Amino acid sequence: MIDLAALLARARETGDASLLIDAIPYARFLGLRVQRENGAAIASMRFAEHLVGDATIPALHGGTLAALLESTAILAVLIDPKTTSLPRTITITIDYLRSGRAVDTYGRARIVRQGRRVAVVAVEAYQDDVDKPVATAIVHLLVAD
Repeated sequence: MIDLAALLARARETGDASLLIDAIPYARFLGLRVQRENGAAIASMRFAEHLVGDATIPALHGGTLAALLESTAILAVLIDPKTTSLPRTITITIDYLRSGRAVDTYGRARIVRQGRRVAVVAVEAYQDDVDKPVATAIVHLLVAD
């Protein structure tokens, strides 16, 4: 059993969010990595064949893009020092803007508002150009015990 509180404290202390990702099997399956940059959480999802949903294009599966968006939002809140419990998704609204090509994809999350019980996070998934997202999301997370 993983001691989440100790793992989270260590990740915050060292600034190494990969400790959290390594403890989450689905995040490892997606090949996620995360770092903080200018107050935002930036995640990367390395391309792998098992992430393709339409092999004729080839395009990333929409579910993998959704997982990148949601995971980036959760990780952004988790590594924020104000968070005291494991965030749980209340709602996620995703806008798919274009096909995600078979290349590395990045997610950038910004906490819009963090109250006592709910955090609102805006997330963008992009590939080569940060100004041309492939998908965006607004994620509401429960952050109270």
